[in-house]
Formats: sequence, structure tokens, C-alpha cells
Amino acid sequence: MLLVTTSLSWAQKPESGSPEQVIQRFHETLLEAMREGSKLGYRGRLELLAPAIERSHDLDFIARTTLGSHWTKLDPEQQRIFIATFRQLSISSYAEWFKSHEGERFELVEQQPMPRDQVLVRSRLIPAKGEVVRFDYVLRQTKDGWRIINIMADGVSDLALKRVEYRAVLERDSFPALIDMLKKKIVRSEQN
Repeated sequence: MLLVTTSLSWAQKPESGSPEQVIQRFHETLLEAMREGSKLGYRGRLELLAPAIERSHDLDFIARTTLGSHWTKLDPEQQRIFIATFRQLSISSYAEWFKSHEGERFELVEQQPMPRDQVLVRSRLIPAKGEVVRFDYVLRQTKDGWRIINIMADGVSDLALKRVEYRAVLERDSFPALIDMLKKKIVRSEQN
């Protein structure tokens, strides 16, 4: 299993620009991973995508938010383990999902202000054939610039899905069971 850490130099470089520019650069990297997918293989896509995800997403915030009030019940070591595992799963999932290109392109639709100084950037993934997929990104301003804190694919919130799943495992089972589940998902991503 490949461990992705944030201590690497590329993770320290914030993604600058407007929310739309952050999404545009992220989309460009996704398309590159798709176009070069078979040549790069999983590891190559992971290495290509990891810096882009670290620069465009607020993974620590997303990780904390998925656990809600459960976050404060974890000790500092458990919090560190969860964030590291969550980060690794997030990046490995992108490397699994964006692995081939069949003429798709992204199109930015609009940017809208939201409550709490957040911004919604609407976009679409337009395939050469088939259904258009809406990707709506919620971003917030951080000290490092605008960062993605939630993604909705065709109106379904990734953050909400993770929140329900992760909290259920914590409440039903335990923290070690949650980490085990996330690690199994990482292994599945590596194998696809």
C-alpha cells in the first residue's frame, strides 16, 4: 500500500487564484490523468494527482467534517491516523476513477456565492457519448487560498455520503473498524 504524506514539497504549495481557476487547474490534471491513464498506471496517476488534490482540496477540513461531533471524541493520535488514512483514500480514489479518456471534457458553468463565505462552482463532465455528469464544487477561503470542501456529482454530496457511512461505523463498531474499512478501500483502489 502506497502512503501519501503531506510533508512533501508539492503539498506545501497552495493553489492560488479564483475558485473557478482552482477548479479549472484541477480539471486539467484530471484530464491529463485520464489521457495518460494506461501509460501511467495506478502509481503514475497517483503521483500525478496527489499534488493537484493536495493543492485544491482542504482534506483536513473534509476529514474532520465527515466525523462531526465524533471528531472531538478521538484522541490526538486517532485524529492524526484518521486524517492520514482519509487523505490516502481520497487520493487513491481519484487515481482509480480517472484512469481512461474517451473524449471527455470539463466545462465550467458558473460560480455562485454561498453562505459562510463559501462559493459554489458548477461544472459538467461532457462525454463524447452518453450522459453529462454535473460536478458542483463547494470551496472556502483558507490561508492557502480557495480550497474544495465538498463535491456533488449529479446533486449527490460526497461529503454527506461519507458522513453517514463513517459515523455509522464509529457508532456501530469502533474507531479501529473505521480505519480498517478505509484501508480496505485503499487496497481495492490500488488493485483496480
